[in-house]
Amino acid sequence: MFHQADLFEHVKRSAPTIALPDLVERVSQVSKRPRYVLLILNLIAKAAGENGSLGPYVENESGRVPVRDWLCQALAPLAKRDCRRTAMIEAVRSQFPAGADASQSKDILLQQQQDEIEARILRSGRTNVSRAVSDLVRAGLLSRHYQGYRVDHPNRGAQREAVYTIPRDVRLALANSS
Repeated sequence: MFHQADLFEHVKRSAPTIALPDLVERVSQVSKRPRYVLLILNLIAKAAGENGSLGPYVENESGRVPVRDWLCQALAPLAKRDCRRTAMIEAVRSQFPAGADASQSKDILLQQQQDEIEARILRSGRTNVSRAVSDLVRAGLLSRHYQGYRVDHPNRGAQREAVYTIPRDVRLALANSS
């Protein structure tokens, strides 16, 4: 009697499923700030479309913003009590009175201070988000490419903005944990 091997056996076997503890383990192996990284992963997963992609722009109350800026704005409340944030705000406030002209009104000076504070917060936030996304890419939980001016490209630059894509199994793990 001849026994023929099942050629489709590998298709029948389901891929191993990922659970939330697996995600935590993978992130903790590559990141110095695993909680922050997991928070970013969760935000991206919640806002991603059916295909798991988010970006290059996200709609919010102020219009279309780059995905990194959107993530910065979403995470900004976390740093309100951070000592580095407080020190940066005090440094900006101490710089402006020294450079103020007698012709500038107090309202203009306060608006300039606020604009500079917001610019610095956004700059540092974008850096933090980029580092966290790089950790997620290293962990294999996210892929990133850049889209924009001319063509999609794996590298940034030339007026391209990031697009983040979460694999289906990672999205399922996050959805099942809610």
